[in-house]
Amino acid sequence: MDNYKYGVYGKIGDDIAKNASEAGTAPVYIGTAPVNFLSDYSGKVNVPVKISNLSDAVKKIGHFSDSTKWAKYTLCEAVAAHFANANGNVGPIYVINVLDPDKNKSAAATTKTLTFTNRKATLPALDIILATVAIEDKVLGTDYTLSFDFGTGILTITDIGEQAIETAALSYYTVDHDEITETTVIGGETTDGEITGIAALKLLYQTCNVIPTYLAAPGWSDKKAVYAALVAASQNINGHWSAFVYADLPIEATKTIAAAKKWKDDNSYNSGYSKVFWPQAKNGGDVYHLATLALVEKLRCDLKNGNVPFETDGNKTLAVTGLYFGDGVNLPGFDKQDANELTAHGISTAIYWEGNWRTWGDHTAAYTFGGSHKAREIFDVNMIMLFYIANSFQKEWGTTIDQPMTTALRDTILNREQEKLDGLVAQGALIGSPKVEFLDSNNEESEILNGNFRWDIAATNTPPLKSATGVVCYTDAGFSTYFGGEA
Repeated sequence: MDNYKYGVYGKIGDDIAKNASEAGTAPVYIGTAPVNFLSDYSGKVNVPVKISNLSDAVKKIGHFSDSTKWAKYTLCEAVAAHFANANGNVGPIYVINVLDPDKNKSAAATTKTLTFTNRKATLPALDIILATVAIEDKVLGTDYTLSFDFGTGILTITDIGEQAIETAALSYYTVDHDEITETTVIGGETTDGEITGIAALKLLYQTCNVIPTYLAAPGWSDKKAVYAALVAASQNINGHWSAFVYADLPIEATKTIAAAKKWKDDNSYNSGYSKVFWPQAKNGGDVYHLATLALVEKLRCDLKNGNVPFETDGNKTLAVTGLYFGDGVNLPGFDKQDANELTAHGISTAIYWEGNWRTWGDHTAAYTFGGSHKAREIFDVNMIMLFYIANSFQKEWGTTIDQPMTTALRDTILNREQEKLDGLVAQGALIGSPKVEFLDSNNEESEILNGNFRWDIAATNTPPLKSATGVVCYTDAGFSTYFGGEA
């Protein structure tokens, strides 16, 4: 069965708040959302959910703008970065929330005595599971209502019964965040068909009708097992699609550039299907993972370029005020020369240049200056464009499966794919003379007898301007016209 094929396939061969702007490429974030504060969280756990703007996030998965809560509710960081961005909002994004209030909850209920004033009582929510809130001897919707404010984090209980409530016994369960681990985020598929965590990525195409372009798990991707799971998941989604991973190194274990480089090597953060970042960045009191901020800028680039992802996220302006190395760590930061020590080791970062903080780095995690890596793994856009072309081929021709494979269909596919390649050259996304071929040598009779056909596509994406050197030399030629005389 390993060689049996039925369908259209793509393969990477050997080397040769305000309204958000709507991009066509699709970032997918995996993590935890405050769905426990929603009255109904059905369909919001281990299922891809499309988020188009800030209010959409509050409605569908809940959202805290208070960054002190992002460590527990990691998807809020992605929502804020995309939809509360001073540089402009860009989306949509797709999120897979792994926090399940039915499973990740306290063993016993919390009880409190509420005192009502003017028929209202309030309390700080403190990870409350709203669906479990109950008042003794009272009926929700008949005797009282519940309202949670994500801005203040306050739960309001309003007495609507015929007889006013003065005091009442309240009970509720809370989220047990200790139960949410790397294993929860990685997830998997059980024998009875339950799909959780990163494994739920397989549901994106059928539920949202989009092909994943980028994967990220802020707050989790700096854990070795999660990073490995993201990379593994990115390479054959639904047996077809390829995506590119944005990940972070942990600031807790990497206080210096040398430590960051060593940690990356020791923990095998070196996949050409990924890009890794260090340290983090702050905007006032808010702290962001650089991978999240870079992915926002990548999406912005894609939108600008007609959703063709040929421009790197490197050297893009960030709405941040500085670098962040962790609580209590008072490092002065580093300059561009220091930053280049990181990028030369396949670690992207941020630098201050011309009045702004900017993303810095255009290499994949596989790159090391002077090291051994495939040519396609030098730049992030090399890999992303190969994925784009392969995914486009599969999407374009998926509906032709089971049609008679005539010479006319063969030539239709050849001509259309060549047209697409030529268009990418005209746009500046590819260089040279990319070509699609139907080679007899790669379409042997034994394969044709089984209905398997292959088209070979060779393409070179446009490399980024990684460096520019102006060589300035002294010359005495200017003296020939000095004071209007002759030398």
